This record gives sequence, C-alpha cells and structure tokens, in this order.
Amino acid sequence: MTPPAESCAPDAARPAPSPSPAWGVPVDGWKPLLASRGLPAWRADQILHALYRDFVTSWDAVTTLPKELRSELAREFPLKPCAELDRTESADGTVKLLLGLDDGNSVETVLIPAAGRFTQCISTQVGCAMGCVFCASGSQGLVRSLRADEIIAETMAARAYGTVTNVVVMGMGEPFANYDETMRALKILNAGKGPNLGARHITLSTCGVVPGFARLAAEGIQFELSVSLHAPDDETRSALMPVNRRWPIAELLAACRDYTARTKRIITFEYTVVKGVNDSPECARRLAALLKTLPCKVNLIPLSPVGHRPDFETPPESTMMMFLDVLMKARIQTMLRRSRGKDASAACGQLRLRNLIRSGDDGKTAPLAECLP
Repeated sequence: MTPPAESCAPDAARPAPSPSPAWGVPVDGWKPLLASRGLPAWRADQILHALYRDFVTSWDAVTTLPKELRSELAREFPLKPCAELDRTESADGTVKLLLGLDDGNSVETVLIPAAGRFTQCISTQVGCAMGCVFCASGSQGLVRSLRADEIIAETMAARAYGTVTNVVVMGMGEPFANYDETMRALKILNAGKGPNLGARHITLSTCGVVPGFARLAAEGIQFELSVSLHAPDDETRSALMPVNRRWPIAELLAACRDYTARTKRIITFEYTVVKGVNDSPECARRLAALLKTLPCKVNLIPLSPVGHRPDFETPPESTMMMFLDVLMKARIQTMLRRSRGKDASAACGQLRLRNLIRSGDDGKTAPLAECLP
C-alpha cells in the first residue's frame, strides 16, 4: 500500500491561514505547527537545518523534503529575501547595503569587518520617528516597523559577504518602538537550532524609550544594551533628541539603574561629540558626574557628518582626547570609537536618504507622538 504524501495542508473544514513568512516563525514553533498538520516532529529539524544551516532562500532547494511539502511550505510559509538595491564600500572594508522589501520600501544594513569578528548593524524600522537631529534616518520620519522575518532577511543578505559573528541593532529605527517583532527576531538569531548567535554577541541600542528597559530585563536573556545619551543635561539632549522631552535624563538613568540591578548587566552609553554643541570641558565634567555612580561603559564617537545638517561638524582629535581624559579620571570605563565607513555613507540612514532624494520621494512619515508607547 502506498503511504499518503506528506502535506502541511490545513484541515479542509477550516479556512486556509494567511501566509506566515518562514523566517518569522519562532524556532520552537515549527514542531507544533507541523504536528497540527499531522506531520512528524523530525520534519521540523529538517526545516530548521535548511533555514539556518544551509541558509536556503527558496523552498525548492530543500531536497530533503518531499516535493508536495515544499510546495505547500512555499505557499503557507514563504521565504522573502531582500533585494540588494544599492551598495557602497569604504576603504576600511565597511560595506553598506540598501535592501529592498516586498512592499517597495527599503532599509539599510552595514557590515563591519574587524580582526576576529564580522559585525552586522541591522535596522528594525523603515525610517525612524525619534527625530534625533544628527541622524539621517530621523530626518525622513517613520514609514513603518519591520516584521521579524524582514529583520532576519537582513542577516540572510549579509551571508553573501561573510559569516556574521556579532549583530548590533543600531540601524534605522528605534528597537523599543518595535519591541515585539525585534525581540522575536533576536530570539530566532540566538536560538540553538536557529543561527545560534550568542546573546552576548547581540547588542540592542535605544535612544531612551524608558518602558523598554523593564520589558527587556524581564526577558532574562543576556543581550547587551546600549543607550544613546549624547548630552549631559536635559536642555542640550532635548535639542538633539526629542525623545528626551518624553523621558528626561533623570527618568532615563533611573530605568538604567533598575535594569542593571535586575540583570547584573552593564549598560554602554553612546556619546556622539558634535563640535560646538556638546563638546565643551564642562560637558565632559557633567557627563562624568552623571555616570560615575552607575556601573557602565561609555563609547565616545566623533560625529559622522550628514548632508541634512551641514552646520554639524566633526570635533578635532584634541576634543575627543579631552573627553576621554575626563571620563577615565572619573574611573569610568571609556572607549574612543573611530567612525567606520565615512566614505560609504555608513552613518544611519544616509544611503536610503541619498536614494530617496535621487528618486524624488520624501517618504511617508509618522510623527513622534504617534509612535511612542
């Protein structure tokens, strides 16, 4: 007797579900999905191996599965790779990609090679509603948030350039404003039967959306957390980062203290130094006073100039060294980060902005107040 062909078709008595992109299915979700369709659990292991060891971008390539099953997976759980729309490469090896999504929107990802590691900076939204004045992404506002599968698709696109060892969620968008889909994607990246990227090799960066700190602490996963601070006082920070009007520095630092107490993890503060704006010795001293009792690290970053703010300039090396000296004397662990990919439009949002200007599209944007929790 010929056994029936394996199929993931739903019971005829119920309507067919809407397609759910495969890269957005949690790793531990495949077995119950297949079991509900009468398929053996070991098929889930074959699917996961194909997705995250063979890195297939088409179900047709998964020859370990029966042809009928492949066809039905393609219908119900499509694979949606990003199209590479544009690419720039820096003399230092940094590569920036503009990736096209299936609705015609686009996002950026940056690939940063270094000795012993290959870091990818990924986006979580098309554009950004936070409006940080030195950020090209914020200058175009928010179009929409990415789905988890689209975030995973960014990492799949990177595989053409090498094996990613570290992921930083510092691209377009505010991760905490797209918390659920971002976290779903990062858990897939971290899963043992997924890409198996260690939690400490994944860094989330927030501009200071305070409710996200408690949510992340409750996850119990040892992701690294980075906070964009960029000023030591509310007046300056609010001028640079409108989110500070919603959650001022005192409230932000209280959330940081609570996070470190609950997780025992050290937060990294990012401080982009802008000539004539937040670069004075007084700013350095106030920053040291602000952070000296908080277990933390500081990354000092010289501004990468962006075309939409020609009045913002990169500070001289002497200013960066002054900041470093003040913070180190306050016994704050500090790193002076050198900007990578300046000649590749690698700062957040620059490549997308360049392409929007070229096409005459100013984007469909949403204001900050509509996008915060």
